[in-house]
Amino acid sequence: MNEIISYYNQFDEWGRLDREPIEYKVNWHYIKKYLPPSGKVLDNGAGPGKYSMELAKEGYNVTLADLTPRLVDIAKSKASELNLDKQFKDFLVADARELNMLEAEQFDASLMLGPMYHLQDEIDRGKAVNELKRVTKKGGLIFVAFMPRVRHIFTSLLNPENWRPNDNMDAINLFSETGCFNHSDRGRFTGAYYFNIEDIKPFMESQGFESLELLGSNVGAILNKGSWDYWRDKGEEDQLVKLIIDKATDPYILGISSHLLYIGKKK
Repeated sequence: MNEIISYYNQFDEWGRLDREPIEYKVNWHYIKKYLPPSGKVLDNGAGPGKYSMELAKEGYNVTLADLTPRLVDIAKSKASELNLDKQFKDFLVADARELNMLEAEQFDASLMLGPMYHLQDEIDRGKAVNELKRVTKKGGLIFVAFMPRVRHIFTSLLNPENWRPNDNMDAINLFSETGCFNHSDRGRFTGAYYFNIEDIKPFMESQGFESLELLGSNVGAILNKGSWDYWRDKGEEDQLVKLIIDKATDPYILGISSHLLYIGKKK
């Protein structure tokens, strides 16, 4: 976990969602669609709190948790800057696998939009999901982010030098089997785990959740800057974003997306 903390200590996670707004817009659309009108929400693995701030603005009572102390401090500052302090119950430095400081069945909804990217061990993934289930009320909603393996295979094929050690077919074939990726370049995105899309719903259902949706958060990642500039210059960017949001739940395009969002209900 020290490598993950070191990575996020130097990475602008708040800025990433500004630079990649489609992922945020799609996720937020579907989170709002399924959330209860009010209640207590856990944002687990929240980073600097991009989603937490929106939840607070909507009037939810928010508990924010993240592994990296620096990001929790940034979230506190953002809440203060936006005059949202009163909507936050707590800001916690916590490992998603061990939420011992939180009582069971207290949240109406729980988000986990990051930890599953980094838990390469199956036992650890199970622990994180079980902790999410433990702290969520029966019938409560959960929102969990995943990265699809097939997308990273083709990302590696397209830009092999940028995703070493996936710059040769032996390494790519090994990644295809294991889903584990450790970047060769120091300081780059590392300690990552990518799911096979067909395994996500069975995995979550085996942990005690009813599946409601599995959607592509960033199908727009397939479009390059030139494509975005073209539609923006035509004044049709909003229509493009609406189309991406509408098509996000199409199961035939999930593999195009760089991130996926699972929405479920605790049984």
